[in-house]
Amino acid sequence: MFAGGERKGDVIALSDLVTGQPPLLAYPVDPGSKVVRDGSRLNQILLVRLAAEDLAADTRARSAEGVVAYSGVCTHTGCDVALWQAETRRFRCPCHESEFDPRDAGRVVGGPAPRRLPGLPVNVVDGVIVAGGSFMSRPGFQPT
Repeated sequence: MFAGGERKGDVIALSDLVTGQPPLLAYPVDPGSKVVRDGSRLNQILLVRLAAEDLAADTRARSAEGVVAYSGVCTHTGCDVALWQAETRRFRCPCHESEFDPRDAGRVVGGPAPRRLPGLPVNVVDGVIVAGGSFMSRPGFQPT
């Protein structure tokens, strides 16, 4: 569901995501209990819709109609990945300028981040974006 703004708490539909537009910040909702998993920043999800033909094969396999999902927490020091580079279609962390490519499994393409953004498989069910599993790796940074 939407994590903030006028539609905070509303379910995110496929129609809410326009190809190439900035990502939406979301929190997952447990389908059984309807509990919103917003108690930890580590549950922040970036949802963005890209042209399916531009996605790497492994990214396309866990996407739905071009929609991909990633952790919204940088793997460098745990800042929020809050910026969108429209011209390159990349996520950027404002703290230390790490950049991540959502077309290629959240791969680090610049900055000090030590690993890619954890991806989250997604599906579309009755026009609504739903998680198709858990994060592919641990969200956030891991102290050394």
